Amino acid sequence: MIFFTLTGTANARQCGDTSAGFGKWLQQFKADMRQQGISNHTLNAAFKNVRYSTRVIRLDRGQKSFKQSFAKFYARRTKGMVPIARRKFKKHRKLFDRIEKKYGVQREMLVTIWGLETSFGHFMGKLPIITSLATLAYDCRRTEFFTAELVAAVKIIESGDLTPGQMRGAWAGEIGQTQFLATRYVDYAVSFDGNKTRDLYRSVPDALASTAAWFKGNGWQAGQGWEEGSANYEVVKKWNRATVYQKTIAKLAHTLKKYR
Repeated sequence: MIFFTLTGTANARQCGDTSAGFGKWLQQFKADMRQQGISNHTLNAAFKNVRYSTRVIRLDRGQKSFKQSFAKFYARRTKGMVPIARRKFKKHRKLFDRIEKKYGVQREMLVTIWGLETSFGHFMGKLPIITSLATLAYDCRRTEFFTAELVAAVKIIESGDLTPGQMRGAWAGEIGQTQFLATRYVDYAVSFDGNKTRDLYRSVPDALASTAAWFKGNGWQAGQGWEEGSANYEVVKKWNRATVYQKTIAKLAHTLKKYR
């Protein structure tokens, strides 16, 4: 079945719930990008092997873990994490000192995000991000949201920060050790290791400082707590919309305060 929608580029464009029409949609998207100044070189490289992914759609529809009780979700997602977090505090103490001084975001919050998102960089995902985002932008469930993410991802490639081959992640197109969405990367990614390259995959300083930059940019209050109802908890809610995940972030970060 094919539907019609308006995207962020203000052009009428087809969306669909099957692969039928994906090729035509993709051609129109690329035409829109050319009008925005994206080079043919970037577009050819970015979309060279892109196909509609039924796997990505299946994963998008199957997010059952967020429907678990908080107790079950928390126990499963944080199992064995505290001892590792303590080692990270010690190993990166000077880095956390620098980040806290510049951005005002406490290290226990950053370590919590790092651990929950990718188990401290060990599981960043291997799916091609452009394929995932193109599939989800074409899909009618959240077309506008993922079209914006796809546009941002193409701009990252155009900027030279990442190649299409380097851009691999989870099914929703997340980038790097703290799973930045592409729009977050464009707006908040920073180089914090001195080499002027924003590398959220291999550089721990870049990944953690970029995360702190996002929190600060979204209203984080330096030196304040993050209890439910606080201004900082509202920032946590912006990081992820799932209530059970928000509560898990807050509780784990509170637990880690004693080890900072």
